[in-house]
Amino acid sequence: MPPPSLTILRSYARRADPGSLPPSILLTHTEHTLTIFDAYPKSIFHFLVLPRVIPPLTASDLSSFKSVLKGDKSRAKEVIGWLAEDAKQVRSMIEDEMMTRYHCKWDVWMGFHAVPSMEHIHLHVLSADLCSPSMKNKKHYNSFHPKRGFFVPLSVVQEWLEAEPSYFATMSQLKPSQYEPLLKEQLECWKCNREFKTMPLLKAHLQGEWEAEAKQEKAKLERKRKRTPDEQENLEGNADSKEDEPNHKRQAQAHSGSPVASS
Repeated sequence: MPPPSLTILRSYARRADPGSLPPSILLTHTEHTLTIFDAYPKSIFHFLVLPRVIPPLTASDLSSFKSVLKGDKSRAKEVIGWLAEDAKQVRSMIEDEMMTRYHCKWDVWMGFHAVPSMEHIHLHVLSADLCSPSMKNKKHYNSFHPKRGFFVPLSVVQEWLEAEPSYFATMSQLKPSQYEPLLKEQLECWKCNREFKTMPLLKAHLQGEWEAEAKQEKAKLERKRKRTPDEQENLEGNADSKEDEPNHKRQAQAHSGSPVASS
């Protein structure tokens, strides 16, 4: 029998009333899902969205990312759809909190670990910074590195579910032998690709990268705030006119290096 630390998510998902969970654990819940704070967040914001164990679904049906994909495909689409819908709400909440606490917004990632370490399927929703005291080792970091492949974006999973059967069957195998070696890859900044020999050096770099991005985003918002209504209307009008151009013209501009629209 696996240790309780590996099955704690399942115990949360089995609760008849998720609202009975303490606010230090539960963020929100719906008819089909619950969202909890990650106990060891790997970014400034990090949550897990879980499907609830409600008949006809069983704990076995939902035991892992792979078990859901290997089960009935229509049911898999339904479960992933529930998670995706609630993850959008969580992302919106994160963005609101970003503005409240940091006065700027940055990206939010949503995805699954190809080979999760805990039982019960869970969708990670985390801010794109990977700045956290709980980010302690190479395995932690590479499991969320957006270019390594171990972290599978929600949008990619949704594409698998709509793909032709043979492709879906191949991708949904999620063989540990294929994915686990990715956790041992070199430490490399996910933004600039610079390599680092130790986690402390990488973490200091990531913190600097995030601080620079936050500063830049704050400056953009400040410039936007200072624009007059007429200036804002002109900017939006220019962007709209570019969007109305024929597609072949916009593609030509992109390939020539000319900007399609100014921000």
